[in-house]
Amino acid sequence: MWPDGMRCAVSFTFDFDAEEVWIGEDPANADRPGVLSQGTYGAKVAVPLILDLLRDHGITATFFIPGRVAERHPERVEQIVAAGHEVAHHGYTHTSPTKLSREEEDVELAKGLDILRSFGAEVVGYRSPSWDFSANTEELLQRHGFAYSSNFMDDLKPYRREGTSLVEVPIQWTLDDAAHFWFDGATWVKKISTADEVRSIWEGEFRGYHRLGGAFVLTMHPQVIGRPYRLELLDGFMRFVRSHEDAWITTCREIAARVP
Repeated sequence: MWPDGMRCAVSFTFDFDAEEVWIGEDPANADRPGVLSQGTYGAKVAVPLILDLLRDHGITATFFIPGRVAERHPERVEQIVAAGHEVAHHGYTHTSPTKLSREEEDVELAKGLDILRSFGAEVVGYRSPSWDFSANTEELLQRHGFAYSSNFMDDLKPYRREGTSLVEVPIQWTLDDAAHFWFDGATWVKKISTADEVRSIWEGEFRGYHRLGGAFVLTMHPQVIGRPYRLELLDGFMRFVRSHEDAWITTCREIAARVP
């Protein structure tokens, strides 16, 4: 499945949600600047630091971006595109498709595509804001010409979704930074993991994907992974992956293109 000499594939992906992750969940949060500042950090501070890190490692990543984030932070999207990274769809608002009518979901897809393409990006991938599909999502993605989805957790390798033109590039909560680092301000009971704990998990998972020839897709959020201590984790983990000369580091688009 992979290029000659490559044992596995690796994709570093970023869900650039900024303030929209809070507004999409509850529009009332639009009037809570303190809450939104958590997402503002992602756009203001973290994305430039992440772009520098990717440049230093020579890695091309995939950024899944909601349309409203692109509208609020066009300069960041311009920088992402200018650096040669893949831009993919992450909703117009950060709203689960399961909460939308078919017409509303269709509008979300169309508006997000129009905005992202206005930056000169070729947008062929879709990641739901909730890693979830409605009864209409699959059909709508095909109608809008998407090549791949990155939402399901049922395999280690990409595959063609049965009866469709879509390739699935699987993900997993274990390989999501938010599952380890996200602070639950509502209950104060969720433990924030140390970077060392998470690096141990990610390295262990990578060894398994490498052994089994899978596609290791890491999902990160600038406001989460972009803290100084965690950027050290990401830097070290990139070095670890790059030490495996038979690990093909690429975008989700290129991984999907390997599926016949």
